[in-house]
Amino acid sequence: MTFQVRYSAAASEDLHRLYDHLLDRATTIEELDIAERALNAIVDAVQSLRRSPFIYRKAGANPFLRELIIPFGHSGYVALFEVEDATTVTILAVRHQLEDDYH
Repeated sequence: MTFQVRYSAAASEDLHRLYDHLLDRATTIEELDIAERALNAIVDAVQSLRRSPFIYRKAGANPFLRELIIPFGHSGYVALFEVEDATTVTILAVRHQLEDDYH
């Protein structure tokens, strides 16, 4: 079975915010590449949810609410997602691991 992965409006805004933050911090051409690599790491990791979203850790008491840890650099990102039904996974939020909690 393959799940469809979609992003909530809030999660899409999170991706733009995270990408823009890295671009704003860039002082060299090489650092501009970091923003693109981070975005690609997140998108690639999220695609793993298409195969088996239930293997990721639970985020609270709701068994359909889960977290995907996305390694990148010395820390990484965390995507909060919900298994909506037998065919759909929705990304609810994406945060850098050093940001405040999104629960």
